[in-house]
Formats: sequence, C-alpha cells, structure tokens
Amino acid sequence: MSAHSEQGKRDSGALLAKADIEALVRADHADPFSVLGAHSDGGTGSYIRAYLPTALSVQVLAKDGGHPLTMLDQGDVPGIFTGHIEQAQPYLLRVQWAGGVQVSEDPYSYGNLLGETDIYLFAEGKHRNLGTVFGAQFIEMEGVQGTRFAVWAPNAKRVSVVGDFNVWDGRRHPMRHRTPSGVWELFIPGLQPGEPYKYEILGQHGILPLKADPIALCTELPPSTASRVAKPMQFAWDDDAWLNTRGERHAVGAPQSIYELHAGSWMCELDEAGEVVRPYNWHELAERLIPYVQKMGFTHIELLPIMEHPFGGSWGYQPLSQFAPSARYGTPEDFAAFVNACHKANIGVILDWVPAHFPTDEHGLANFDGTALYEYHNPLEGFHQDWNTLIYNLGRTEVHGFMIASAVHWLKQFHIDGLRVDAVASMLYRDYSRKAGEWVPNEYGGRENLETIAFLRHLNDVVKQEAPGAMVIAEESTAWPGVTQPTQEGGLGFDYKWNMGWMHDTLNYIQNDPIHRNHHHSELSFGLVYAYSENFVLPISHDEVVHGKHSLIDKMPGDRWQQFANLRAYLTFMWTHPGKKLLFMGCEFGQWREWNHDHQLDWYLTQYSEHSGVQQLVADLNRLYRDVPALHQQDCQPEGFQWVIGDDATNSVFAWLRWSADNEPVLVVANFTPVPREAYTVGVPFGGEWEELLNSDAEQYAGSNFGNGGKVFASEEGSHGQPHAINLNLPPLGVLILRPTRADTQG
Repeated sequence: MSAHSEQGKRDSGALLAKADIEALVRADHADPFSVLGAHSDGGTGSYIRAYLPTALSVQVLAKDGGHPLTMLDQGDVPGIFTGHIEQAQPYLLRVQWAGGVQVSEDPYSYGNLLGETDIYLFAEGKHRNLGTVFGAQFIEMEGVQGTRFAVWAPNAKRVSVVGDFNVWDGRRHPMRHRTPSGVWELFIPGLQPGEPYKYEILGQHGILPLKADPIALCTELPPSTASRVAKPMQFAWDDDAWLNTRGERHAVGAPQSIYELHAGSWMCELDEAGEVVRPYNWHELAERLIPYVQKMGFTHIELLPIMEHPFGGSWGYQPLSQFAPSARYGTPEDFAAFVNACHKANIGVILDWVPAHFPTDEHGLANFDGTALYEYHNPLEGFHQDWNTLIYNLGRTEVHGFMIASAVHWLKQFHIDGLRVDAVASMLYRDYSRKAGEWVPNEYGGRENLETIAFLRHLNDVVKQEAPGAMVIAEESTAWPGVTQPTQEGGLGFDYKWNMGWMHDTLNYIQNDPIHRNHHHSELSFGLVYAYSENFVLPISHDEVVHGKHSLIDKMPGDRWQQFANLRAYLTFMWTHPGKKLLFMGCEFGQWREWNHDHQLDWYLTQYSEHSGVQQLVADLNRLYRDVPALHQQDCQPEGFQWVIGDDATNSVFAWLRWSADNEPVLVVANFTPVPREAYTVGVPFGGEWEELLNSDAEQYAGSNFGNGGKVFASEEGSHGQPHAINLNLPPLGVLILRPTRADTQG
C-alpha cells in the first residue's frame, strides 16, 4: 500500500461520524468516552480526538519525555481536534488557548473510575462512606494527581463538570455515564484542591441551572454557591481518651448537661461601634467557647446545623451540603480541630442534623436532574407547607443511603459525639401539618410514613455499628411510642428524645403570675406521669427564645427582682427534675433580648449582679448535677424519683426526693410564690442533719438570702409518709436542695 493510501486510511479513521460531531457540539453526546481520547487504529497506533471549544491548537506529547508526537488537526467544526500516533502510548495534550498554554493528561484517556462494589453499594443504599468516594475527590490516578468527580443523576442526558478551570463551559468536560446506576464520573488531571465547581446537567427538557455537588466536602462562602474541591483531610486527631470513654458518658445513668449554641452568634468580632464585623472562625471560637463551657460545667455543646446552607436566616436548618461544614467558620480541618479541642477539654460535641427536608434553591437538590430525584414527585408528599421546603424521599434507596452516609460522615470523619435529628415528628406522619385531602396515605391507608420509620430505625442501628458510643437524639413532639426503645424491640432506636411536653407545660406554669399558679399546679408535675416512658432530654432550646416568644428571663412575671427569682427557681427546678438538660445560649445569664442570629449575645449584661448571679447558679447546678449521683444516676428510672409534697397547690410548694442507685437521697423543695415561708414542715426519710447544698435565693445569686443557715436537723416525728421531718425556711420564688449528712443512709 502506498504512503498516500495509508495516510488516507488514517485520516478516515480519525474522522468522527456526523452524528457524533453534532452530538458533541450540542453537548448531548450519550457517551463522550466512545469518541474522545485515544482509540486503537487496529494496529499498533491510536487515533486521538479532543473536543476543546475555543482552543487555538492541540499538540500530542509523549508522557515519557514530553517530546512531540503529533499535532491534532482542527477540521471544519471548531473545537474538534483529531490526529494519529504510530505507537499507542501514554500521552499529554499541549493546548494553546488565547490566554496561554496548558499541558496535561487527557481526561478521556482513563477507563472506569469507580469500582463495581462502590456502584453496587450505592445503588443498594448501603454505601456508608459516600463522602470518601463520591463528589470531588483529590486523588492520584495512574501516578497523576487530579480530581475524580462522581455524581448521581440517573435521568440526565448529559452531565459536565464546570468551573473556572474550563471557563464554566459544559462542552469541555462531559462525564461518563455508568449505566444502569445513574452515576456519572470523570477524572480531571491536575485539578487542585480549592477549585470551585458545579455540575451542568442536561435534563430531558433542556439544561438545568448549574448544580452544586450533593456530596461536596467543601463549599464557597455564601452567598456564593459553588462547591469546592476539598483538600484530603489529614488532621492528626489525639482524642482517643475521650472516644474510649464517651460510651460511659452517654449512658442513661451519666450526667449530661448540654449547652445549645449557634456558632455564628455566640460571640463575634465587633467594630468600635459594637457592630458585628464577622463571625469567629473555629479556632477563635474554640479559644473563647471552650474555657467558658468548662467554667459553666456543661458536659456537651450542641451546635445548630453547621452543614453548609445558603440562607443564614435559616440558622442552618435548611442545609444543601450534607457533607460540608459551612465555609462561614473555616475549613473542614478547622472544624476537626475545634472538635478535637473540645474532646481534649472533656466536652462532647453534638450536631443538629436535618434529614427531613431541604430548601428549594435552584442550585441545590431540587429537581436535580430535571426530575424529582431527592424529593417526592407528588407535592402532597414532597412539599413542606410550613417551611416552603422539599421533603426527602427516604423511600428511594439511593436517597436513603445518601442520608445514612451523611450521618456516618459527621460521626466518623469529624468524631462527632451525637446527632440531634431535627423535626422527627414531621417525618413520622404523612399528614403532619396538613388538612384532609392534602396528604397521601401509606400503602395500608394509614398516616404513618413507613419509609421514614424504616430509615430512622436503620439510621440508629448503623450509628451503633459505625460510631460506638455516639448517640442519636430525636426532636419529636408527639406521643409516638417507643422513640427510645431499641429497634429489636420494635422501637425507633434513638438514645434520647427531647421532652417537648415538659417544656411547654413548665414554661406555661412559670409564665403565670404567682397568684394564679395554684390553678396551674399540675402543669409543673404532669411531666412525672410519663417521665420514664422514654429516655428524655429536658430542652429549653433556641425555638423558645425567638419569633416573639420572648427571652427566657422576659417570660417571667413580676417586677425585675421577681423575674430573676423566677428564672433562678425555674432553672433549679429543671436541673433537679428527672431527665438530661439542654439550655440555649444566653439563657444561662438571663439575656433580655430575644436571640438574633445576626448579633452576638449581650455579654455586657454579665457585669450586673442579677445576670452574673444566674450565670453562677447555672455553673453551681451543673457542678451539683455532675457530682451528686442522686441528681443524674436514675434520670430515666422511676426508682430515682419520689414525691414528698405534690398537692400543696394553695402555697404553690412542691417537694420531692431524688435517689441514687445506692439509695442516697437528695431533697428538693420549691416555693413558687414570692411569699417567704417559715418553719414549713417537710417529711424526710432519715433523721439527723441535712445540709443545704444549694439555695436559688442565695446572696451570691443576687437573691434575698432567705434560708436555713446551711443546715437543718430532722425530728423523730414523721410527716408526709416519711419517718422523719424537717422544718424549713422556704425562700420566696426559691428552690432548696438538701441531703442528709449521716453516713448510714442505707439503713
């Protein structure tokens, strides 16, 4: 064969079919890897094709040595370059752009990227480590550093990675479709951490708004909305001592006192006028928050959602990046350092986590591939009327697995100690906040969301396997049975449940003027009727100090003195009531203003005695709660509580005993009127001396200091069904905590 005919054969082999060319130009080619990159010429050589719109020229270089192999010709169609090399070999592309020269490996020279096991586990909803496989992973591929992308978009006609690196041109980096899983993948050689990117998706009805990565590990700072290629996390953890003991710390018999806070508004950098300049980053927050939490004696902090969210006014409860810490406070490594520092200070870290719903922002999960992919298709199932958000279709295998993997990601990658699952009630009921005709029954005609129930049970089982010692807490406001019952016994499997009924009843009681409290006496005691039906956390959360509900101190009736006395009495009541404790930031020093996420707390108030007094009281309550077994050991067992006086509505007085597992009692006596009561008789189980551990009316708390001089002695005559009795001076709007000093309390 002549050289001329051989050249003609090569030229014809290099040419693309008209349909392929048109599909590349339209950016809807079903399989770009079938035509781009290197393809055998049937002999020892390769045809090489590239589609690089706006490129001026493309040269093929040998990867070994970098010497030229051939120039790719640009034919009649701008951007399509073709050529031939005599000997198939690894190669580089030298691309001349108007702005400069780029030399790199060809993204279309690589075979399948994700392993079959990864694809299978994802499709089955069982891939628990999606955060290390999907999304943008900076890896080394065949000796080349770059970023591997993988995204699920089963109904897309084409998916491309776009960013600054390709001038956001979706024609440049179309991805390979791994059928039938619906996963798209691409390796872009040389692409470094920090690069912003999104996905350009061609749906069945046209190109969609650019989409952020559902499994992004890093994001741009809002209001920018792109994902970023994350640097592989190489944080050196040294919190083994904490992790090895946290299972004991989370047991139902252990003290747990949780400080709930919003990272962006606890404390901020201010200008000279006192206006917020910026929120502190995780390192700055750790320097200030950790010593404060230690001083206050809380065992855990609970962060409002720190997963990336576009709208700061949602406080994080409308997240779009379920795997990425918000860029508002720093990098993923910064957040890891914050958690590590908390653990070294013996402080646990709980995250609020939102698997119920997500916002409708067009760059997010909504209509992700042109269809209802993450949400239900039917708005009667998929649209949340209260929050104008979309509801995760947790009955879809891949969505179920996506959210399980998110939970595991925070627990394993960031050593998080617990997840507080938001809005569980809205997840459990298909008719939640809907009228008749506005909801779709389950397959049996009922109102229960069977898919969500299965998801929550699976979540709790997986957490116990993947993160031993971590806990999962439900914000659940209904009487759904068995929320904290093990899944093996038919329950949902949570470790704890927020006691919303207790919160509503007791806040309603304390907001009444004391003169009317005798008519509401049962509101303070009703919680004991069901206190042991679940493992409860008593929550005074952010939801109670916003939207016109008033701050906690501002809920209190009476003049200024009475408001502070009421607050101190209420907090002491809460800390001595069965159940773990949760208090939102600012409540611990009596902030008057409702919480505003755009401002830091009013720390200046702590210079005043009433406010610093409440702060000191909370610190002392936490110390007692931790140190006195009777106040925590049987929080979740009926044996830990005993009424002494529960029926004195006339005087609004209550008295009860808390018992340790070793039969050691603590007596609590509360007077919820502003009337001091002298020589008030209370039955007690033991004679001898009873010491006053705490008086919420003490002088150091800015109270009137009406009390019992630190101790009282029990008489031999019984009262209230007890063999002995003590006569107490009950402070106005005050609570006393006492315990016997005698050694033979076992008797």
